[in-house]
Amino acid sequence: MSRTHTAPARPRAADGGANRWVVLVVLCVSLLLVALDATILHVAVPSVTEDLRPTSTALLWIVDAYPLVCASLLILFGTLGDRVGRRRVLLLGYGLFGIASAVAALATTPEVLIAARALLGVGGAMIMPATLSILRAVFPDRRERATAIGVWTAVAAIGAAAGPVLGGFLVEHYWWGSVFLINIPLMALILPLGRRLLPESRGSADGPWDVLGALMAAAGVLGCVLGVKRAGAGDPVLALPTAGPLLIGAALLILFARRQKRRPHPLIDMRLFSRTAFTTSVGCIVLAMLALVGLELIAVQYLQLVLGLSPLETGLRLLPLTFAAMAAGATGSYTLRRIGPRRMVGWGFVLTAVAVLLLTLMGQHDRPLLLTTGFVLLGFGLQTTLFSAYESMLSEAPQRSAGGAAAIGETSYQLGAGMGIALLGSVMNAAYAPGLASVPGVPAEASRAAANSLGEAYQVAGQLGGAAGGALHQAARHAFVDGLHVTLFVSAGLLLLGALMALRLPRVMECPADAEPDPGTDPGPAGAEPARAPDSVADAAAGAEAQGGKTLPGGKAVPGAVDGVTGPRVPATREANEPAGSGRPGH
Repeated sequence: MSRTHTAPARPRAADGGANRWVVLVVLCVSLLLVALDATILHVAVPSVTEDLRPTSTALLWIVDAYPLVCASLLILFGTLGDRVGRRRVLLLGYGLFGIASAVAALATTPEVLIAARALLGVGGAMIMPATLSILRAVFPDRRERATAIGVWTAVAAIGAAAGPVLGGFLVEHYWWGSVFLINIPLMALILPLGRRLLPESRGSADGPWDVLGALMAAAGVLGCVLGVKRAGAGDPVLALPTAGPLLIGAALLILFARRQKRRPHPLIDMRLFSRTAFTTSVGCIVLAMLALVGLELIAVQYLQLVLGLSPLETGLRLLPLTFAAMAAGATGSYTLRRIGPRRMVGWGFVLTAVAVLLLTLMGQHDRPLLLTTGFVLLGFGLQTTLFSAYESMLSEAPQRSAGGAAAIGETSYQLGAGMGIALLGSVMNAAYAPGLASVPGVPAEASRAAANSLGEAYQVAGQLGGAAGGALHQAARHAFVDGLHVTLFVSAGLLLLGALMALRLPRVMECPADAEPDPGTDPGPAGAEPARAPDSVADAAAGAEAQGGKTLPGGKAVPGAVDGVTGPRVPATREANEPAGSGRPGH
């Protein structure tokens, strides 16, 4: 006996129609604040030191407490948002970020400032994965989502670059606490806007939340990031303060992964890592950040210590990199649709490697045109890679796991940044130190001190004075430039390795023919007609499963649909030319 089915009314998307672009603005402002806070304190360190008189260890924790705590808690809060609601976690993060900013701005002791910076890290960890997972929910169509992620990544680049500039302006005209105080009015504005405009969404809430697993992940990431940062600061890798946290962190993450595989309702579906596109995208994010942060750090030292530029002139020289990154984010969606993830990520890495090799032509004297060209290519290439890798990673994950996937991406971002400083910094030091081993007229003890860094070499040369000081000063400049060239060649090799890794990504950008809203998302404003469940979903599902497929909400079987995506996947560039049932393979 045949049945007649009424086609269900399509539920209103979580974005409430055109409001999804307003939601994107709110999410980008959230991300901008978090990105600013990661770098805005750097220029205020001398003022903080003069006012609070922290010890060297306390000063290190003032700077590092925020990124360490933020990186370690991303997985915890990303998966918690999937369970209890991403909007709820995001709004709590707003409030906590504002409170911590007020405490930091008014801190009168190093201990209070360290605690406030750690609390800022907690708030940042609540905000960062929530912005990306909500973006995944409110933009179910992959082509629109690619545009949104392009804007999102461009805002992240703006925030990271604008932090030192804004911080320098505030410290020069006010006091160091103003770098935190500016967060308060912005949070006071964005909290009610977010409460009113952001939709609630969540993933699967089956089973209890794995508290022990979340704590294991947090401790594991904290140990790895702490060990990597110590290695980047010049501590021996095999020393207990460096190797201990690394080994403990790695062991905890291995135990966390094994625990998640055994649990019926894991925090993170480890099957995501069996998907080639997901794992490759995560690896590309790590490699891209490794190159970006390490190169930026060394470039700043070159501009200031070799070329003798002021901090303001250095910031202006780096602006082309930021503008190029913004352009790559703005055009990323169009480029991704035209050439696909594989070529976009691969050519982004190749373009960045070309930029790095071009920068090896830098020497003792200023070459503004060469630097500007290299920085433009570097910013455009790296942002192209990051954009496409983030988009591919997020699109590969099902909506129910968006928070966990976003947390993995952000954790990879933080780990890549720390590894970049550690690895490229170690290469730089290894290539720089031998050039100062035997400078005529310089005592061995002075040579060893000068080998620590170029800045220290200048100080030692100034103390020596005379011909010996001049010889040490010149030798240090030459050794630094030689070390810079070696580091750039190593970085280019890593970038080309990333280009080879990108060959594992899909050739074309695949889009579902009929995007499905997140089932855990609030359908929007009151008055939207809810979807009616069809009568024969179970019957249709049984028939579809027998053929290895899924079903549409109306009961129509779709062979090969996976992860809750309704409709066959077809390349975005050919969707208009191919029938909806073509089932064209994505790879």
